Amino acid sequence: METQSPDTILDALKWRYATKVFDPAKKIPADQWAALEESLVLTPSSFGLQPWEFVIVEDAGIREQLVSHSWNQRQVADASHLLVIALRTDVDEAYVDHFVKRVEEVRGEPGFSGYRDMMVGFINQLDAEGVKQWGKLQTYIALGQFMTVAAMMGIDACPMEGFVAAKYDEILGFAEKNLTTAVLCPAGYRSEEDKYASLPKVRFEQDGMISRI
Repeated sequence: METQSPDTILDALKWRYATKVFDPAKKIPADQWAALEESLVLTPSSFGLQPWEFVIVEDAGIREQLVSHSWNQRQVADASHLLVIALRTDVDEAYVDHFVKRVEEVRGEPGFSGYRDMMVGFINQLDAEGVKQWGKLQTYIALGQFMTVAAMMGIDACPMEGFVAAKYDEILGFAEKNLTTAVLCPAGYRSEEDKYASLPKVRFEQDGMISRI
């Protein structure tokens, strides 16, 4: 594996910001978007259970419809691509069995009953809201990985929690798919008119954010 230098990685992270205005005329090339999609699939998760689905909203009309349910933030319509990270609402014993079957298929061997029982035990000790909260935390791992990979590729992104999940679920038909909207991330290229692109990044000093014990 070819590694990136620390300076290259930090430069990309310093360059990225939560893009407020996208240039709707600039589109992410298909090969680069394909890499971003694969990076989502490769996201780590607790137990490896992947309690999500990554929904790419391509229909321009639907994206315009979603603007009013996104606090009127134009990023969802103007960005090259709109990623909706949806949480699965059916993570139960049957879902665990589905995952274990995939493990056996990929690794070419049976014998994961202990692993299966551990996962089922974890799920069963939580109520429905607990499973939902656990799963939603997992979706932010995918969000962070997506934004980091995008930055390394020179692609802008904007993590968004400012939306009405119930309306997204309704418009995107999520209920019948056992999904609910967790977080959004429009991606594309910043507009030259976005004043936030040139502002210095505001973070607390490193000495106040990192401690050693």
